[in-house]
Amino acid sequence: MSKKTRIFALFAAISFLTCGCYFNTKEQSQSSNQQQITTKVGGLSSKEYTKLANLNFKSGNKPIVFINRNNSTLNKNWVKNRIDYQNLDSWNRTSASVTAFLDENNLITNSQRTRQLWKPTGWHSNRPGAEIYNRGHLIAYSLSNGINKNGVYTGNASGDLDNPKNLFTQTAFSNQKLQTYYERQVREALYSGQKVIYQATPIFRGDEKMARGINLQAISTNSMLNFNVYLFNVQPGYKFNYQTGRAIKDNTMKINQIY
Repeated sequence: MSKKTRIFALFAAISFLTCGCYFNTKEQSQSSNQQQITTKVGGLSSKEYTKLANLNFKSGNKPIVFINRNNSTLNKNWVKNRIDYQNLDSWNRTSASVTAFLDENNLITNSQRTRQLWKPTGWHSNRPGAEIYNRGHLIAYSLSNGINKNGVYTGNASGDLDNPKNLFTQTAFSNQKLQTYYERQVREALYSGQKVIYQATPIFRGDEKMARGINLQAISTNSMLNFNVYLFNVQPGYKFNYQTGRAIKDNTMKINQIY
């Protein structure tokens, strides 16, 4: 091979290596973009979500697990009001992380609640005199003022109530005694003028219809608000078949002090 031929071959190889990124398939490009989005927002890894899904609640234990020493893994990249809703999975569940970028404009001041009709997977009607099930919001109604069902801030929407992408079957205890405690912290941060990134991820085990729990984490852009918790989806006096969502009376099911 002549010296001129060797130089040409070397130049061609360098050109291929430096320009090769332009030959990625559309699927590879989309995968890369999704990775960038995930990295930008932050959150737990799939391995960590699986670990949470495999936790079993034992009667008498506390229903809250602190993750990463109760420190959020979200990035403080707040740009504008919005909620990143995700499509339902192949089992029709809200199993992906929903992330909200909130400020004081997202606080509900005048409640305009309407009846909820959507039945998330694992849903069963409550029994007379016993509130067991709630349609749990991933992002609370009280935090979604002005944001429509597509997650876009319009300033006109009156809060999210019956959006299938924002609901899962949650126990009354988990919703009203646990999750509301952390939602209150987010509201207080917004009232004080902070901007907050807030993420909620229902945790399902395998193809079960009812979530085993939910990971909540939030951080404000000034870090005054910062938490990362896993809440078990449990109810005192009942155990659940998470494959179907059906509740079974069990007086031995006790839940220890919450906080």
